[in-house]
Amino acid sequence: MEFFNNYTGELIALLTAFLWAVTAMFFEAAGKKIGSLVVNLLRLLMAFVFLSAYNWFLRGALFPTDATQFQWFWLAISGIVGFVIGDLFLFQAYVLIGARISMLIMALAPLFSALTAWIILGESMSSTSIFGMILTFSGIAMVVLNKQAKKEGEKSKFFHFALKHSPIGLLCALGGAFGQGVGLVLSKYGMQDFDPFASSQIRILAGITGFVIIFTVSGKWGRLKKALTETKAMFLTLGGSFFGPFLGVSFSLMAVSLTSAGIAASIMSIVPVIIIVPAVFVFKEKVALKEVIGALVSTVGVILFFV
Repeated sequence: MEFFNNYTGELIALLTAFLWAVTAMFFEAAGKKIGSLVVNLLRLLMAFVFLSAYNWFLRGALFPTDATQFQWFWLAISGIVGFVIGDLFLFQAYVLIGARISMLIMALAPLFSALTAWIILGESMSSTSIFGMILTFSGIAMVVLNKQAKKEGEKSKFFHFALKHSPIGLLCALGGAFGQGVGLVLSKYGMQDFDPFASSQIRILAGITGFVIIFTVSGKWGRLKKALTETKAMFLTLGGSFFGPFLGVSFSLMAVSLTSAGIAASIMSIVPVIIIVPAVFVFKEKVALKEVIGALVSTVGVILFFV
């Protein structure tokens, strides 16, 4: 029991990593059926219902009216950055390159968090942190780059490298990592000592508002109406919403409130390793040994970044 009391934040961060791995698989499958944009809005609406019910029963308030203006402002900003900008890119990456590769690129999110904290909060980065960053990039490069021999007639005597996956998909995943990393710092700054689940509710409300504007401007409401008739996609989105925006995001905020953001981010960065197992045994993906090693190397790099 003493172990759980001493490492509550770390254990919650570990649980969050498993939740995000499950969530990614759910949303990849749903996004391929009804589109990433529709899944983004639906999962936030579903998560908002979960959070409202939770806060009503546990806190006695349907909405977080007890939050200060400071908390509302910064949590809303973090919701726009994380849910609208970040997840808009991430969910498209799920469709283009799959959840496993997307979550590997998402290993860069803690690095974006640290860089943001360095710029905004003045936190320093050690030489070990810089080495960890290089190691993380190296691990990702092992997975996304493919060595090709020189073609006949080429003057170069060396191998050259080409991307194994969609460049647009990889850029989308990078945008997702940026949004999540910066959003985490902003949410920690805005949350202070406020309830993590109520904080998530504010962030999600801001995300819903952002997507409503996007749907209205782009005239995509017809897609949402059509998606509601896709029963399997709705169940997949519902499952992802429960494990992700409701439990996963709330537990991630709880983790950073109980331990340092760096430690929590390091533990949560093991998602690329965790997700290999369901990718192989559930989705029957062929995963090369080099890709497993790359995922492990990138994860070690993130952990070193915060040592």
